[in-house]
Amino acid sequence: MQINNLSETPSILNTFMSELRDKTVQKDSMRFRRNIERIGEIIGYELSKSLQFETHTIETPLGNSETVLHQSDIVLCSILRAGVPLHNGLLNYFDAAENAFISAYRQHKNNPESFEIIVEYLACPNLDGKILILADPMLATGQSMVATFEALKPFGTPKEIHLVSVIGAQQGVDYVSKAFRADTKLWIATIDEKLNDKGYIIPGLGDAGDLAFGNKLQQ
Repeated sequence: MQINNLSETPSILNTFMSELRDKTVQKDSMRFRRNIERIGEIIGYELSKSLQFETHTIETPLGNSETVLHQSDIVLCSILRAGVPLHNGLLNYFDAAENAFISAYRQHKNNPESFEIIVEYLACPNLDGKILILADPMLATGQSMVATFEALKPFGTPKEIHLVSVIGAQQGVDYVSKAFRADTKLWIATIDEKLNDKGYIIPGLGDAGDLAFGNKLQQ
């Protein structure tokens, strides 16, 4: 897997990341969502450089102009609910993309430190020969990303697979690197060192879904 860690080059992305992590700034849920969206836009721009481009002639009021435009059939798939702002950021740049949504959540049983990933709702177009961008802001254990892709397999085989996350733990990055095919590309804003005993990223930022949309009614 090709891993593209955007934090390796300092940029304005650092500002948005610092605000996402700051527990004081986090109290503004609208700003939290907007920062994830802006990070999605930045990642989308960087990802776009890897796509296939062709030369086109554009007719202007005064003549013709040649430009290169991407020729990719893209499907954006986000994991509900935390993935919505990230999805919006990507969609701001890939506005002609088709869209897929899936619910994947951790179900804790008797032991709060163990869980399984439950996939329930799924809506997806045909994926055959298309570019799949699978977005989840938090890449913790990596199990949600893998479970989501397994659920998408009946919809066809993508030509390319791109994984997009805001923050990941090294353990999660290692997990998806082994689970996805070798030509998969991971685009991530930053990678943190570890997970705690409950599978949350440290230092991370907390629960992205709760911070963006409010506390869950059920766990």
